[in-house]
Amino acid sequence: MQQDILIEQSSSAALYQRALKVMPGGCSRNTVLRKPHPLYAERGKGCYVTDIEGVRRIDFANNMASLIHGHAHPEVVSAVTEQLKKGTAFTLATEVEIDYAEHLCSRNPGFDKIRFMNSGTEAVMSCLKAARAYTGRAKIAKVEGAYHGLYDYAEVSQTSKPADWGDKEKPASVAVAHGTPASALKDVVVIPFNDAERAVAILDQHADELACVLIDLLPHRVGLLPASQEFVQALHQWTRDNGALLVYDEVITFRSAYGGAQEWYQVSPDLTAMGKMIGGGFPVGALAGRAEVMDVMNPLADKVLFPHSGTFSANPITMMAGLVTMELFDQTAILRLNQLADYARIQLAEAIRISDIPACVTGGGSMFRVHMKSEPPANYRAAFQTPEEATRLKLLLDHLFNNGIMMINTCSGTLSTMMTEKEVDILADVMLAGFRKIKELLTKDKTA
Repeated sequence: MQQDILIEQSSSAALYQRALKVMPGGCSRNTVLRKPHPLYAERGKGCYVTDIEGVRRIDFANNMASLIHGHAHPEVVSAVTEQLKKGTAFTLATEVEIDYAEHLCSRNPGFDKIRFMNSGTEAVMSCLKAARAYTGRAKIAKVEGAYHGLYDYAEVSQTSKPADWGDKEKPASVAVAHGTPASALKDVVVIPFNDAERAVAILDQHADELACVLIDLLPHRVGLLPASQEFVQALHQWTRDNGALLVYDEVITFRSAYGGAQEWYQVSPDLTAMGKMIGGGFPVGALAGRAEVMDVMNPLADKVLFPHSGTFSANPITMMAGLVTMELFDQTAILRLNQLADYARIQLAEAIRISDIPACVTGGGSMFRVHMKSEPPANYRAAFQTPEEATRLKLLLDHLFNNGIMMINTCSGTLSTMMTEKEVDILADVMLAGFRKIKELLTKDKTA
């Protein structure tokens, strides 16, 4: 068992004082914040990150699931270095965009055509705008609690709470950002996760208004449990019956199989949003799908229904990094990584059993999440943390970080191909020690 790492924080503290003067909160992404201040990265190599204080940690966060091959993979570095010598962006097309488009379309028979942009948020936003353009309808439906990025419509209900989430028969459309237009909330229909009967009943109330139903097949914030076959098939059938589109958000889950997590299901979507790991460590987004739907973006059409462009869309640096990354992420690599994640989930479940605390592990593909709950939550409301659970989770996350483990702040992990059973075993050992700390607190609470 590792001893708690004592961190000399003066360098990071000094940087944060500078950051506070020029950025709200001292950062551009809230996920890097820690108390009393963030730590700053010096370098990453493989599955390890070293901060500016010289402390090295195993990286199970992988920049929020975007680094499938870990840090500074030599083949990606080499390809990008060669492209950098040629230029980073042009007001001309580049061949590598075509190469990468051909590769991604070859991975999934439902990808007739594809377009690139710069983030997962943009990819989801473009899917929703394409669905509206294709159907001529304004409203969209999404799962309660599911995260789909920063777009007003896509982010509805992702942070709803018991005080405002409404009745389970009709979940409320709850804003995330203050000042969100009421009209945006009215155009978003919220459905419960993995409850086909209730979801369809809600959708039926808007049958002639919905452009699409947007779902994540393994929604992180909802609990990181796979969507059931029944749920996905019911939504697919509803969209077929009512002239709406089915949109999959595979920004995170495309790592789950060669053609994305949708390979797990018997029905295909009309559009798929992608991002994160398909950029090879660089900002990226993409949407792919049926040709007739994608063609709403065709600038050569007599009437362009959805004009789409972007200064850095399909820039050659991202295209080159993504192409090399995804070529390396072949069937063999995917199988190995998913098996390693199975091993991780088993080891963590065993640590929970040994420590005898109310906790559980969920996940699928190459991802996992630890909940401070005795049973896997079935949906967002069940996954919602009580104050006591939140306190225990923070204790666990702090323990992990101070003992050389980086995790996503929900206590979720995403594996990279640079990992082996060695790193998973270290994780399980450190996690067990953290669970035992929680057990001590629970015992004290009972005897107090």
